[in-house]
Amino acid sequence: MTGQERPEVAHSDLGPAYYARPRLLDRPALGDWWTLLHPPYTAWHLSYVVIGACLVGAVDVGRLLATLLAFFLAVGIGAHALDELHGRPLRTTIPDWGLLTAAAVGLGVATLLGVIGAIRVGPWLAVFIAIGVLLALSYNLELFGGRLHTDVVFAIAWGAFPVLTGCYAQHASLSVAACFAALFAYFLSSTQRTLSTPARALRRRTSRVEGVIVAADGSATELSARSILAPIEGALRTLSWAVVALATAVALAAIHPWK
Repeated sequence: MTGQERPEVAHSDLGPAYYARPRLLDRPALGDWWTLLHPPYTAWHLSYVVIGACLVGAVDVGRLLATLLAFFLAVGIGAHALDELHGRPLRTTIPDWGLLTAAAVGLGVATLLGVIGAIRVGPWLAVFIAIGVLLALSYNLELFGGRLHTDVVFAIAWGAFPVLTGCYAQHASLSVAACFAALFAYFLSSTQRTLSTPARALRRRTSRVEGVIVAADGSATELSARSILAPIEGALRTLSWAVVALATAVALAAIHPWK
């Protein structure tokens, strides 16, 4: 989703991410905004919200949709705009004022939705709102000397936190099941980070790849950036769809239980 690596040098034929500027979006501006949203990772992140909200108990669909919208605005737009503003890792042409506006609107409206939710759910929801804003600002802008821009904080902020927030926003309490689901999300997000870190390095900071793999039978395969990226990004694609499918199943079971 975000990362420490900045585009110092990069392969000219590789984009900054496997989902960057798809051919269907032939207008550069649209492609840049699509890239900024990190669609597969944003969907992955929102799926954690759904899992937390729908894991146990009855589900208020309106409250769930409001929670999803708040997270989409805060992370899908706000946090990602801040990350792009801080070093241009995606190499978009979106002007700084556009990124600042997107960040301010995304985080601002998300916070407003959270305040409205706290009136309905309870004042403790304000704690989740404050933590979310702090994580978005400190992680993506690398505040406090980058002390919170770590793999552990990423797994907490983009994995465990949305599960717990989704649960609390829906039920005004945290269940044991939700805590274990948050642990699942933490480890899965840690896996995402482990895979995405070398992929970002290859796409954004590597000028060339040299080497060869020699098999036991003596056959040789030349290494390239694409050959290294293929299994890594293939796993990331599969995991993103897997989490979305799991969230969909949990939501359908909670909202329309089959009897």
